[in-house]
Amino acid sequence: MGDVRGFLKHDRELPTRRPVPVRLRDWREVYEPFPEDHLQVQASRCMDCGIPFCNQGCPLGNLIPDWNDLVYRDRWREAIDRLHATNNFPEFTGRLCPAPCEAACVLGINQDPVTIKQVEVEIIDRAWDEGWVTPVRPSVETGHSVVVVGSGPAGLAAAQQLTRAGHAVTVLERADRIGGLLRYGIPEFKMEKRHLDRRIAQMEAEGTVFRTGVDVGSDVTVDELRRDFDALVLAGGATQARDLPIPGRELDGIHQAMEFLPLSNRVQEGDLTAPPISAEGRKVVIIGGGDTGADCLGTSHRQRAESIHQFEIMPRPPESRADTTPWPTWPLMFRTSSAHEEGGERVFSVNTEEFLGDDDGRVRALKVHEVEMVDGSFERVEGSDYELETDLVLLAMGFTGPEKGSLLDQLGVELDGRGNVARDAGWATNVDGVFVAGDMGRGQSLIVWAIAEGRACAAAVDRHLEGETLLPAPVLPTDTPLR
Repeated sequence: MGDVRGFLKHDRELPTRRPVPVRLRDWREVYEPFPEDHLQVQASRCMDCGIPFCNQGCPLGNLIPDWNDLVYRDRWREAIDRLHATNNFPEFTGRLCPAPCEAACVLGINQDPVTIKQVEVEIIDRAWDEGWVTPVRPSVETGHSVVVVGSGPAGLAAAQQLTRAGHAVTVLERADRIGGLLRYGIPEFKMEKRHLDRRIAQMEAEGTVFRTGVDVGSDVTVDELRRDFDALVLAGGATQARDLPIPGRELDGIHQAMEFLPLSNRVQEGDLTAPPISAEGRKVVIIGGGDTGADCLGTSHRQRAESIHQFEIMPRPPESRADTTPWPTWPLMFRTSSAHEEGGERVFSVNTEEFLGDDDGRVRALKVHEVEMVDGSFERVEGSDYELETDLVLLAMGFTGPEKGSLLDQLGVELDGRGNVARDAGWATNVDGVFVAGDMGRGQSLIVWAIAEGRACAAAVDRHLEGETLLPAPVLPTDTPLR
C-alpha cells in the first residue's frame, strides 16, 4: 500500500450532507462534493491486510485494496479499470449499496472501517467526467441470441456481459422506461436518474437492444420467445409486496410503498405535474423500518407531510455492532439514513392490529400495541394499546418473491420452498435454455447480489451456448443467505 501507516494517522471522513432545510426543497442527491485530496487520504487508510476480507464481504469480489492504492497514488485511469473488472455499474452500487465490504473491513475490527463505498463512487464519477467510460463492442459475433426479461440491475448486468461476449441480446421491460427499481422505486435524492440514463446509452452503443412496454406472457408469449431466442434469462425481480391483511385493509389511503414511490419518480421524469398519491398535508404512517421505508420517509418529507411516523415491529438495534453479528458479518446496529436525519418519528417494537376508518371510508387511525420478543416470538405488552391518528399509510414490509402469473405459468418453471424460481448451481431452471438471476431466484436482496448474480448467470448462459466461456464472474452459491 502507498501509506502503510495511513490508518494510524487519519480518521474516517465522509462527504457532508447538504443542510436539511436546503435539500428538502429539491430532489437532488443529498451529498456535497468531496474534495479529491480528502478522498486520497481516505484511500490511504486501507491497510496492507494479509487477507483482505472486504473482497469476500462484497458478493462481486471487488478488488478493493487495488483501487484504494491506485486512488492514493493518483492513478485514476487504472483504478476504474480495476473497478470495472468486477462491477458493471459502480455508479449504482456506490450510491445504493449498504456496503457489506465495509462491514468486513479488517480495520473495522477495532476502528472505523475504510470509506470503501465513497472511494468507489468517486472513481466512477471521475471516469465519466474524464470520458473514460466508452462502449465496449464485442470483437466477434456468435450468431446466438438471448432475451433478458427485466431491466433491473441483475438483468442489465447479464445483458451487458452477454452482449460483450458477442451474443445478440434483447432486454424486455414491461414499464415504459428501462431500469426496474432503479428507475421506478429508488428516489431521485438517493440516485439521480442521469446516472442510469448514461449507462443505458453506453449499453445501446454496445449493441444491447431495449424494448419497453412489453409484458411477457401477455404482450408476447413464452412460446414466441423460445422460438426466436436461443436462451432466456429471467431477471424480473421480487416484486410481490408483502401485505398486511388485518381488519380495515380495504380502506382508502392505505398503499403499498411501490404504489407510492414510482409516482414521484414520474413527476421527476416530467410525466406528471403532481403525484396522484401524495403525502402533502397528510399524517403519514410508514409500516416497515427498512430501506424502502426510509425511501418513503424521505419522499414524504419532500412532499411536505404534516407528520410522519415510521413503525418497526423489531426492537431498536444497539448503537454499535451486536454480539450476535460479529465481524466480518453484516452487523445488527442502529443506523440513521439521510431521510431519518430529515425528521419524522421512528417507533420500534410496535404492531398494528387494525386500520380504523372514517364515515367516508378513508383510514383515520391505526390501532396498535407494543410487543416484546419472547423465545423468538412477538408477545403483546399488556396495557400498551393506543390509537395513532393518520390519513395515509404506506406499507414497506419487503417483498415475498416474484409475481406469480402468466410468465411463470407459461414457462412451467419450478419454484423453491420460498416461492422463488428454482435454479441449479449453473443458474439454470428446470426448463432447458431458461436461466434466472437476481431477486427472482434469490428473493429480496442487495443490489450487489443482483449485479453479481447477473454476471454469474451471463457466464453460465455463454457456456450453455458456446460450450465454454471467457466471461469473468464471481463464484456464487445459489443458496447463500441474503447477506
